[in-house]
Amino acid sequence: MEKEKSSSFKGRGGDDKNYGADTTLLPVETSNCSNGKDPPAAEKNETEEAEKPEEKEKDRGGEVEEATPSTQIKYTMEKAWEDIEHFLLKVEADVGSEIPDSINQYLDLVEEKTSKRELPEKSKGCPLPDLDDDWSFLKVAQQMSKLHKHISKIFQLDSSQGPLINRIGRIHQQVMCYLEDEFRALLEESRVVEPDVNQEPAADQCAEPGEGQDQAARSNETLSNFPGYSQEALATLNKTAKEMISGGYEFECCEVYTMTRRNAIEETLNKLGFEKISIDDVQKMQWDALEREIPSWIKAFKACANVYFAGERKLAETVFSDNPSVAKSLFNSLTRVLFLQLLNFAEAVALSKRSTEKLFKFLDIYETLRGNVSNIDSLFPEECAKELNEQLMTACSRIGEMAICIFRDLESSIQSDTGRTQVPGGAVHPLTRYTMNYLKYACDEYKDTLERVYKDHSQIERANSTSQPLDYQGNSQSNDDENQSPFSTHLIKIMDLLDSVLDAKSKHYKDVALSNIFMMNNGRYILQKIKGSPEIREAMGDNWYRKKSYDLRNYHQNYKRETWMKLLGCLNQEGLNVNGKVVKPVLKERFKSFNAMFEEIHKTQSSWVVSDKQMQSELRVSIVGVIIPAYRSFLGRFSGYLTPGRQTEKYIKFQPEDIETYIEELFDGNTASLGRRKT
Repeated sequence: MEKEKSSSFKGRGGDDKNYGADTTLLPVETSNCSNGKDPPAAEKNETEEAEKPEEKEKDRGGEVEEATPSTQIKYTMEKAWEDIEHFLLKVEADVGSEIPDSINQYLDLVEEKTSKRELPEKSKGCPLPDLDDDWSFLKVAQQMSKLHKHISKIFQLDSSQGPLINRIGRIHQQVMCYLEDEFRALLEESRVVEPDVNQEPAADQCAEPGEGQDQAARSNETLSNFPGYSQEALATLNKTAKEMISGGYEFECCEVYTMTRRNAIEETLNKLGFEKISIDDVQKMQWDALEREIPSWIKAFKACANVYFAGERKLAETVFSDNPSVAKSLFNSLTRVLFLQLLNFAEAVALSKRSTEKLFKFLDIYETLRGNVSNIDSLFPEECAKELNEQLMTACSRIGEMAICIFRDLESSIQSDTGRTQVPGGAVHPLTRYTMNYLKYACDEYKDTLERVYKDHSQIERANSTSQPLDYQGNSQSNDDENQSPFSTHLIKIMDLLDSVLDAKSKHYKDVALSNIFMMNNGRYILQKIKGSPEIREAMGDNWYRKKSYDLRNYHQNYKRETWMKLLGCLNQEGLNVNGKVVKPVLKERFKSFNAMFEEIHKTQSSWVVSDKQMQSELRVSIVGVIIPAYRSFLGRFSGYLTPGRQTEKYIKFQPEDIETYIEELFDGNTASLGRRKT
């Protein structure tokens, strides 16, 4: 008889504890029994229809009342169960007793009660299934489980009771199928509070202790209602789960729970904009499309780590409070699969083709992963947390390695910029603008993250540095700080490389003075970017900044020497006096040379560019300070030797004030002709 019973219920009430342990979010196949379907065929041993209440009976209080159909069912089921319990007690006490008619009468009433029950409509806000009506259906389920267990045990060797055992098993299964359907309906439809999925949880574990805690508290309070079941619904779910498990339907109960909650989490994450994407699909996506997916993934990952997983754990512990091991197993299998899928997305991104514009999205992912390690430890049991943390740190490491490789690619892109095209007017080179804006943004927004990435991967960096043209360890002449962080070391290396490339480009200018203007422009741009960012200034260090400022002053002096010191040579008094007399032909040649050279300088350098207004002003003031005093002195001493009138106009074309005015027109990027002006 026991073998026959087991065969009748194959696949139901199994002992498999690995609920929902698949590695995808595909729907789990549901039980094939549901309310309203024909039960499995079984040999029937029907009793006659219960006696109709045509006569009055006394209730327990001795009063007489007319029996209605509902009160008869209530009374008859209660009375029948009392008789059944009395019979079971006798059997347990080894007191012989025949099977009472009350068993079949009770079964008739259970079938009638079950057939009249209807599941609630699937719409939000529907009333909860009335499992606690006048005669509790949960109580009926409990009684059927007890009856099935005891009768099967008592008469397992008595083949004559096979029809009765089969009927009890069939009705028990029918009751449990109804509970399963109502359990599913409760899980799917009884949520009364929808969390605001657009409210991003704020729990930044990367921040210093205490930072962001108020914001995190406010944000998590907004989502504290997840997953949104009322206390009444939770109580009913708890009772239903308890009865299903005690009735031998633990597998079905857990299967329904896993499938329903998995779908619910998927739906919630979809509202955040995150959908499952396979590793292959991620690798096939264009960067523009993938870049749009990353913010949704970040929001989903933070929501799971800070809110949803904790909510799922609390829900499982509440619904299965009578079975802690079941609650633990369900939570682990449900959230573990989802967590690994989220990590798969991060690892797939890490496998994509790298480029400099991807760096900041990679760092966003790195921050998200690194910032939620402690949450995993607090949510999952030690063994599971260890496994998930290993997976998380692996993904984090790959993203970090990619970020470092992108920085290395930046070096390569700088070094490979060997174009000989000159920037007109010696202006700031596009390579300088791109590199400095890129590094400034990286330091302003991600310096702490980059410091952590380089610290975590310093050994990898040292191993890969041998293929680089510069000493990766940062033994730069500008950096004598032995305590320089790995990131700062690499940053200085990039800056030194940029300076070297710019110096090579400056050699392409035939005019040495213009090459110095080019280096001044680029050097000033670099220093201004560093000065405007405390983060990058701190990373570069004072030594490097001082050396760069010193280089800038040298370019300034070299420029003046190549241009204005040569002009001052025209005002040299040597050779003008012979035997105490001024040699007029020599004097005239000096004025003539000065005029021609100044006109050429003005014409040429008016088209040169100094975009930084402060440096432009400093240059002009410096030039005026060199030229005007010397010219005024020369003019004052020797202008009287020229015949007033025609000679004076011919050789003295500029007054000191004119020269000062013309100097103010330099470095504007506009070609001007002094000859045309004077006419």
